[in-house]
Amino acid sequence: MARESLEALLERLQTTKSIEELQVWAHELRDHLGVTHVLYHTVKLNGENVGAFTYDIEWVRIYIENDYKSIDPVVLGGVRRFHPIDWKTLDWSPPAARKLLRDAMTFGIGNQGWSIPLWGPAGEFAMFTVNHRASDDEWQAITRERAKDFLLIAHLVHQQAKRIINREVAEPTRELSPREREALTMLSAGMNRAEVADRLHISENTLRAYIDSARHKLGAMNVTHAVALALSHGIIGPNEALPKY
Repeated sequence: MARESLEALLERLQTTKSIEELQVWAHELRDHLGVTHVLYHTVKLNGENVGAFTYDIEWVRIYIENDYKSIDPVVLGGVRRFHPIDWKTLDWSPPAARKLLRDAMTFGIGNQGWSIPLWGPAGEFAMFTVNHRASDDEWQAITRERAKDFLLIAHLVHQQAKRIINREVAEPTRELSPREREALTMLSAGMNRAEVADRLHISENTLRAYIDSARHKLGAMNVTHAVALALSHGIIGPNEALPKY
């Protein structure tokens, strides 16, 4: 079942048409893998600096503002390697690197990481990371068991990101996905986020990604505005039956 679920998830990856949709997909991937975070980001790709991640957006802002990329052992290690990097093998002894790690932990970044450098023929470079909170023994067992899956996912995500950046996919639709409609329908019925996430069998973090995507497509300022717009445009109905799972 887990293998079939991963295959379905990878098939859905091929249907993403924008970085925003790739971002939502990253949350689904995180839930499927049962890890703390996943991250894909470009370092050098056609002048584009994009990412799809499950990290707290505030942490991403701080990382960029402090130019942590220039001292991050993971990035510095990635540009010199072609094989996966276990964070435990990197040099975290410099004070700046230790500060980076402390700051990351305050935003819920796990203590374990496995990053895959992704190189292209024209010097393009990106990285895919799986991050988790676990003991060394637990993490070693996870990476040993899932290494092939992580490598496959990394390369497929990179391929799709390139297709999106190079505009090789159809223009992204402004229509809400079935899950986005379901989420807004449940919220319009008065359910709170925890109840909606439970009904959809997803994490609240992934639910937030669906809601943010719906807000972006609708041009809404907040969740209440998104629900109102969806109702006024007939995208969801006031008497629409709640999905059953």
